[in-house]
Amino acid sequence: MRVAVLLLSSSSLFPQDRTVEPTWLHRELSGAHERTTDLTTAGCRYIPLFGEGDSESRYPISIVRFGQLTIAPGGECQPVTYPRLEEIYFVRDGGGILHFADRIHSLATNDFAYVPPAVRHSISNTSARELHVILATVKIPANIALSQPAKLEVANLGELKQQTVGGHPSSVLYQLMIGPHNRARDRINAAYNIVDFFLMDFASDGTNFPHHHEIAEEIYLVLDGEGRMAAGSGTDGVQGLLPTKAGDAFYFRPNCTVGFYNRSAPDAKAHILALRVYVPMPKSDD
Repeated sequence: MRVAVLLLSSSSLFPQDRTVEPTWLHRELSGAHERTTDLTTAGCRYIPLFGEGDSESRYPISIVRFGQLTIAPGGECQPVTYPRLEEIYFVRDGGGILHFADRIHSLATNDFAYVPPAVRHSISNTSARELHVILATVKIPANIALSQPAKLEVANLGELKQQTVGGHPSSVLYQLMIGPHNRARDRINAAYNIVDFFLMDFASDGTNFPHHHEIAEEIYLVLDGEGRMAAGSGTDGVQGLLPTKAGDAFYFRPNCTVGFYNRSAPDAKAHILALRVYVPMPKSDD
């Protein structure tokens, strides 16, 4: 009897000691703290939202880091080379130079760029004001062959038409920026493990409807506007509706419910920057 009591007492402690694995994470750009990374210098600061430098170390899975670089006038980030990482840059405001191997390319507000693996690169600011750049770094699984030429791709949102996407309402328009190298629908088709990098423009009372992705993780960064973010778990649409404003960022694990509802005021607009990346699925025991 005593053994049974001890076992019961011990097992009752386990739930209290376990950490609940989150299906989604929320961060605020305005409240996040700067962190030192291999990119940072005195003139190049980094604010992590997810991944490297964030307090939650288990997630994301394929996304190494997602955050914002602030480059001072005359400043430059540390040059880096990643053998099996691909990167995305999105210029929120300001101007500068993207250094790629022995070439340079100017950057302006709303420019976006894809940087392939195994090429030395950095960003510098040649303007008189700060340069703010959203950065995403993504793992390329070992089983994916690096078959594409190391080519720098840069474009601007102004070049892209707005369009609807199948399965989503017409109350949200998409600008498809970066996608896989074996697809042709995005402005830049060059990535290995990135499924989509895109901007959503929500009309008043617009929504992309709560949905989920079984084999991909996703990040939403609200650039402007406010509304309610759907975040939950499972395929049955279990969700919570969270008040959301500009600067809020959300990470969604695979199979997590994700969606956004814009305000219904006549002049309400909202823009969300989104990144979706494949996550390797565990092998079945069957």
